Amino acid sequence: MAAREQLSAPHSHPAPAGPAVLVGGEPVPRARVDAVLDAVPARDREARPEGQARAERQRRRWATQVVVADELARRACAARGLAPPDEGSPAGALAVSGTEVADLGSIIAVALAHSPAARALLAALETEQRVPEKAVRGFYDRNPDRFLTAEALRRGVDPYGGAGPGDFLPYDEVHDDLVRELRRAMGRQAFFDWLDRARADVEYTPGHEHPGDPSHPDHEHRH
Repeated sequence: MAAREQLSAPHSHPAPAGPAVLVGGEPVPRARVDAVLDAVPARDREARPEGQARAERQRRRWATQVVVADELARRACAARGLAPPDEGSPAGALAVSGTEVADLGSIIAVALAHSPAARALLAALETEQRVPEKAVRGFYDRNPDRFLTAEALRRGVDPYGGAGPGDFLPYDEVHDDLVRELRRAMGRQAFFDWLDRARADVEYTPGHEHPGDPSHPDHEHRH
C-alpha cells in the first residue's frame, strides 16, 4: 500500500504536551511526529466523524514509527562514528515510489526518505555485507528467466525448457551486477533486523503506539 494511501485522515492534528516516545529513557518531542504528519498529506476517504478520528489516531501512530526509525538511526550513526547527518527533511517523505513501499513497507520507505541518518546507516550496513560466490552462482542458476539475451526474448524462448547456452547472458558478464543486487538485499535485511532489535529500547506514550499494537482499539497490521 502506498504511503499516501496508508494515511487517511484530516489534515489537522492535536499537539498535546509531552514526548511522543522515550528512547533509552530520553524524550523525543511530539513536534517531530507533527512534522511528518504535515509532510505526508492525509487522504480523506472516511466521511463519518468517528472514522476520521480513528484514521487520524492511526496516522499519528504511523508517523511516530517514522520518527522512531529516524531517532534510532541517529543514535546508531553516532555509535558507529558515522558523520553526523543533516537534519531530516520531512518534505522528502513525499518522494516515495510505490515500488519502494511494496519492497520495504510504508514505514521504512518513508523513514529512509525522511531520515539522512537512516540512509547513512543503511549504506553502512550494505557496505559491510559479504556475498559468497556460491550465493551468486546459485541465484544465476535458479533464475534463468532473468538472464535471457535480447534475441532470446524476441524469439520467445522458454528459459526453463528448450533454451540453449547461447540464449543466456554469460555468468561472468552479469556477475558484478548480481553481487551488487544481492549485497543491496542483504543490507536491507540487516537494516530490518537492526530496527527490530533497536525498537526494544523504545517506550511509547498513549496515542503513539505502533499502529499494529493489539493493546489499543484502533490497531491494524498494515505495511
